[in-house]
Amino acid sequence: MTQSSAVTAQNDSNMIPATDLVTVSRAVADLRRGEIVLVQGHDNGEAHSVAVIAAEPLSQHGLERLCDITGNEKTAPAIVLPRVRAKSLGQAAKDDPFVAFVSATPSGVDADRLGEIANPLLDLDALPDGDWRQISMAEHAAIRLAKLARLLPAVVTVPVSADQLETLARSQNLLVLQSESINGYENASAASLRQVSEARVPLEDAENVTVIAFRPEDGGQEHLAIVIDEPAKDKPVLIRLHSECFTGDLIGSLRCDCGPQLRGAISEIAKSGQGGIVLYLRQEGRGIGLVNKLRAYALQDRGFDTLDANEELGFDADERVYRPAAEMLRQLGFESVRLLTNNPEKLTGLESWGVTVSERVPHKFPSNGHNEFYLQTKKERAGHLF
Repeated sequence: MTQSSAVTAQNDSNMIPATDLVTVSRAVADLRRGEIVLVQGHDNGEAHSVAVIAAEPLSQHGLERLCDITGNEKTAPAIVLPRVRAKSLGQAAKDDPFVAFVSATPSGVDADRLGEIANPLLDLDALPDGDWRQISMAEHAAIRLAKLARLLPAVVTVPVSADQLETLARSQNLLVLQSESINGYENASAASLRQVSEARVPLEDAENVTVIAFRPEDGGQEHLAIVIDEPAKDKPVLIRLHSECFTGDLIGSLRCDCGPQLRGAISEIAKSGQGGIVLYLRQEGRGIGLVNKLRAYALQDRGFDTLDANEELGFDADERVYRPAAEMLRQLGFESVRLLTNNPEKLTGLESWGVTVSERVPHKFPSNGHNEFYLQTKKERAGHLF
């Protein structure tokens, strides 16, 4: 990373104030508990606000409270859904990645019904009478917040007037978030990473190892740098970016190649005699989280491939971000890397944050009888270089 890139990375940490980082983090926790949050966005220069509950943990009490505090007891709330889910429910495909459904009557959408509508693993016979509409920027940001919470990307919303916003926040003790804060959260959180702990941890295939933990300022999940031997800082360092995989890394799942890739990277770096780093990034399931990855597996058992399964749930094929890795390397003092990967997006992802990738080092392992289709999909659809 050049000096100017490093300065830019440091300055970018101020794009969202630390208080906003904490607010977004608190809102993520609220959403996971089925609590209400308030989100404000701007459409064509005009502010629009919504009160939001995530569809996945929605209870009847939460739904009634959402409508009651906003004065919308006689109007059905909207449920914002991925386009692919809307299409499966009979809505013609549109360009927008998310659309909203509003029942004609409040009685047509209790909490259980909304949960069924949001769940892509359920086949529904019919929707209640209602209409589809485009969603606002505030609702787009609310979907982003649900993704950050590792919930299904589906939310229930009711409109909130400008006069209501501050009153509701105070009287109901609700968090108010700007769409810009939500959309910029991941980059700002990565820029705030700081080393918080390190220890020597001898490994089976590499005895001279130091594990360094990095934590963002909002107290979110730690990323880990597994530093093997003592890599030189005056030449490209051999590294592997490894996204957390509970099933593959810990319990030996044969559905993916993650376990062999992790242990193989540690072994190869140790054998190189020059040292290197495995960056263990907390981005399970290509960034969708463990629970959603298990849902994706269930869809794969129905015939979807690994990319389509993510998209059927409402996620991008790959939701990972690469700024955490770049920031960790910067703080460790490495500007140029040799990257163990078959995924060209990792090269461009690191380089977009100022890290020079001097070489791609192939990193492939044989299939095991259970993951041939998975590996074939990565090659043919994701462009992995096997």
